[in-house]
Order: sequence, then structure tokens, then C-alpha cells
Amino acid sequence: MLAGFGITLGDVVARINLVLTSATVIVAVSLLAYLLVHNFRNPVARSFCLLLAFVSIVYSGDVFLDAVNDLDGTRFWLRFQWLGIAFVPAAYLHFSDTILRTTNSFSTWRRWLVIAAYSVGGLALALVLWTTWLVRRVAIHPTNPQASYFEGGPLFGPFAWFFFLASAYGALNVFRAWRRCLTPTSRRRMSYVLVSVAAPLSVFPYLMLTSPVVDLPSRPLIFGALAGLSNIAITWMTTVMAYGVAYHGVLIPDRAVKRNLIKFLIQAPVLGSCVILAMLLVPPVERILGLPRDTVLIFVVVIGIVAFQLFVSVSRPLVDRLIFWGDWSEVHWLRRLDERLLTSTDLRQLLENIVTSIVDVLRVESSFVAVTQGGRLVLDTTAGSEAQAEASLDALDDAGQVAISEGATVERGGYWLVPLQGTEPVEGERPLLGVLGLGRNPHDLTDREQAALVSLIEQAERALEDRRLQQNIFRAVRQLETEIETLQRARSQMRYLGSPPTDAETSPLDSPDFVAWVRDALSHYWGGPKLANSPLLRLRIVRAALESDNNPARAVRAILDEAIERLKPDSERSLQSVDWTLYNILEMKFIKGQRTRDIAARLAMSESDLYRKQRVAIEQLALQIASMETAEEVGGGSPRASATVDTAAPS
Repeated sequence: MLAGFGITLGDVVARINLVLTSATVIVAVSLLAYLLVHNFRNPVARSFCLLLAFVSIVYSGDVFLDAVNDLDGTRFWLRFQWLGIAFVPAAYLHFSDTILRTTNSFSTWRRWLVIAAYSVGGLALALVLWTTWLVRRVAIHPTNPQASYFEGGPLFGPFAWFFFLASAYGALNVFRAWRRCLTPTSRRRMSYVLVSVAAPLSVFPYLMLTSPVVDLPSRPLIFGALAGLSNIAITWMTTVMAYGVAYHGVLIPDRAVKRNLIKFLIQAPVLGSCVILAMLLVPPVERILGLPRDTVLIFVVVIGIVAFQLFVSVSRPLVDRLIFWGDWSEVHWLRRLDERLLTSTDLRQLLENIVTSIVDVLRVESSFVAVTQGGRLVLDTTAGSEAQAEASLDALDDAGQVAISEGATVERGGYWLVPLQGTEPVEGERPLLGVLGLGRNPHDLTDREQAALVSLIEQAERALEDRRLQQNIFRAVRQLETEIETLQRARSQMRYLGSPPTDAETSPLDSPDFVAWVRDALSHYWGGPKLANSPLLRLRIVRAALESDNNPARAVRAILDEAIERLKPDSERSLQSVDWTLYNILEMKFIKGQRTRDIAARLAMSESDLYRKQRVAIEQLALQIASMETAEEVGGGSPRASATVDTAAPS
């Protein structure tokens, strides 16, 4: 049927192969971007990103080759592919060495072998660009641009041996890393990398080897089928390998890593591949329908994107169930929690709707809601005169407060104050959450008005009760935040042969928030929750200080003092000396509590410059504390870490 429109089966196979090649490039580049953003600090992820970059270059060249027909263009893009081909063996060795090092297997000669492989790759690229020793003239197939290739030069055989031997040794390193895994989790994650060890072999220019033996380009169906299967295999192996690499060095749960990666794959490479598919299908559709190319392209792309988004929305619950099949009920509850949370703005808007409804339904001039804060009633939302509402609350005496706390309605300042009580009893009694002020006696209402008022009061009580429960949840989560981070870090640690015994409690020095914790403790230097509840309490040196004085705030302050003293230069103190700048800032700002403007004037610097130097001072103070903690861990201790802590307050 397609033959009547000038489309042969070979054209269809070539078009499908081009789509698969484009999809391979999109997947590789997308995974490269994902790992750079989410896991760049991990050396395994960085080395894998380098491998992905070289693989992407090779397959990008295949896509570009399809668009050129002249000799110069073909030669340029074939040489462009060698930017990746030459360095893939070295990058794979680098990746395998890095992943083997994570299992506590270190080798100096293996690192030198990686450097030598990169050197060979650079030499091979230079030979391709400027000589004919590695590759010679271009062989262009008249009907299959992607089947164009360089003829091999005298050094192509040695390079092929280098390519396959380096790749084989890299695969051996990955297998060794897999064998060194001690736990089922670490071995499972390493298996994802192990089953994809053949991925780098796909970029080798096999036509340079096979063309002298068999002329595959002259058999477009066989050539296209093999190329298509190769693209599918490399895409699958790259994705599986990236899936295994994505777990390295992250502190979030496995389900979060899995969901983030799959969500990214659906939203980026899959969508991109669908758009490429739609665009590449335009030429044959254009011939079949007889419509202009731009018209068909616009409709195909727009309809494809909309249909894809609808497919994602419909399939999302199914995908989530497949990913979290064992924990679906809990995950579903956590997702719905975000929709049920009441922020301060949400609560205020809800209370505004309630008081507005009361004014409209009861036909009163004003109404308000006051909430309990610190044992007293504070006006929160009002419909009408705010001054009269405040006067009513000010007129509430002790007797009225007792009556309200017992559930009675009292009248003060022209308002009837109806208690709003919690639905969950505390110590056998419903706690007072606030009051609802009415400009009309509720006992004079009709039955319908009373029913409406009762419903609105219940809504206000539920809203205030929800906020109280959420505040308790948030308070508990904040207290557990550090412990949760520690558990996630311990959970993410894999056990390998030669791994040192794990510490049940990871040192705060390993946290990226360590400097922020030091800054918070300084901000509450003379007392406050950021000092008394500081995560620095988990430091060994702070625990040592606690042995002599069981006061957390003073123990943390003693360590801060010790570290600040270590920053003090040996020379005579001066406010203008550069050597004394950091110490002066810490002492004047946090110990003496002076204002920023006064400190800047005394140190003869601008306030913006003071803030920059203050940040540097806090970072140096954190380094000093880390040094003291390290000395304690190795047994040296801190010379004054267990000294008597100070109890004086600033004068």
C-alpha cells in the first residue's frame, strides 16, 4: 500500500532506525543531565556522566549522518564520532575503577592504567583528525547514509585490540565489584551495572571490520534490523546502568530515587522521543495526505504532546502502584497529606469565610474569631469593627475566661463570646482553642439560624483543631529531622569486603549542614533553642563537656569558645589588623552582641564587607570545631574541650 506513495519497506526500516538512534541520544543526554543535577558530588556518578557524554557524541553523529549526502559533510561527522569512540574505553575503565574503589579496593597501577587509556584515546583522536594511519578514505553508501564509514588504516587493528581489551578489563572490574558486595541490597544495585557491561561495545565502528567480509549496507533490511536492535539494547543497558548509579551517595529512600528517575525518564527522554517520532513521520504523511509540511508538523506535534500528557496523567496511578507496590497505602496517604495541610493563609481564609457566613446568615453587623496563644486570646479574623472586637476581648475578665474555658457563652462589650473547643480531649477535657464573637445573642436565634450557627462553629473548631495537630506534627518532625537524616545516611551505606565497622550514629561533620548548625548556635550564643537543641550536641567533644556540666547550652557554648580562642592570633590585638579580623567579628558580633553598624564602624569596613567576612569567620570556626572533633576521635582530645564551661552572661 505504501509503495504507491513512493515509500518502500527499506524506507520504513531506515526511518524507524533513525527514530531509535535519536531516542538513544535523548536518553543518554537526559540521564547525563539527571545525574549531574541530582548526584554530581558522587565520584561514581561523575565518571559515569563522562562515559555517557562520549556515548552521546557517537550516536549524535549517526543522527547527523542521516541529514548529509556529500563527501565533506560525511567525513566531518564521521570524524566527530571519533570524539566519543576514541575515549569510550578510557571512560569505561575510569568508571569501573571508580566503582571498584567504592568497595574499598584501591590500586595505584589501576589509576595509572586509566590515565594511560585516556592518553591512548587522545592519540587515536589526533591520528583520526590529522593522519591516515588509523582511518583512511570515506566509503559512502549511495542509498544508506548511516552505513557510511572510514576504511581502516594500518593502526586500526591495534586500536581495535585496545578498545576490546580495555572494555573487557572494565567489565572484569565491575564483576569484581559485584563479588565484593556483602549485602543483598548492595549486590542487587551492583547487578544493575553488571548486566549492562556490554553497553560501551555498541559505539565501536563495526562496519570498518565487517565491510571487507560482508556488505551489510547493500542489505538495508538486515542492516536496519541489526542497527535497530543495537539501539534498543544500548538504550536499555544505559538506562539500567544509570538506575544502578543513581543510588550511589544519595541519602534519600530507595523509593524516592526510583520514583524520581522514572518520573524524569517519562517527562524528558520518553516525551522527547515521541516528539522526534512525530517529526520524522511528517514527510511520509505529507506525501500521503497531500498537505504542506508545516501544517502537518504543527498538528502532529501539538496533538502528540497533548495526548502524551493525558497518557501520563491516566497511567500515573498505575506506575506508582508498580513502583511502590508494597508501600502503596502509606505513599498514597503521604501524597494526600499535602492537600490536607492548612497553612496560616489557608486557615485565615477559612476563618474569614466562616465569620462572613455568620454575618450573612444571622444578619448581624459584625463577628470575629480570636485564637488562644500563650494562654491569652488574640484576635485573628474579623468581619466588622476590629476596634470593637479588641475592646470586647480586653473587657474579658478572669471570671469570663473561666466560664469560657468551661464551655459557657459570656457577653462582653456588646459581643457574645462562644467558646471554640478542640475535638480531641486533653487530660479528659476539651482544650480551648479560641472564641467566636457574635454581635447578637445566640439564644435569640431561630431554630434554622441556630442550626446554621452550630454547623459554622463546628467548622471553625475543626479548622483550629487541625492546625493544632499539624503544629504538633511539625514540631515533632523538626525534632526528628536530624535523626531521620542520620538514619538515611546509615541506610544508604553499603557493606563491602574490607569495609570498616559502621557507626550507629554518623558524625555531624559528615552533614552538609554542619556550617549552618555552627551559625545557628552562634546566633543563640547566650541562650535559645538553636543552642540548647543544636545538632552539635552529637559531637564527641560536646559530650565530653557535658560530663563536667550537664547543661547542653553551656556545653555547646564551651566548644564555641574553645574554637574561637583557637582563631585568636598570637600577636597583640588590633581592630585594624587583618590577622585579627575574623576573631574580632566573632567576639564583637556573637559574644558581646554588638550591632552590625557599630562593628563595621569600629573595624573600618562597609556592612556588606562585614557580612562577607562574617561568613568566612563562621566557616573557619566550623573548621576549627571539625579539627577538635577529629582530634577527639583519634584519641588526642582537645586540650581544653573538657574545661569548666562558662556561666556568665554578657554585661
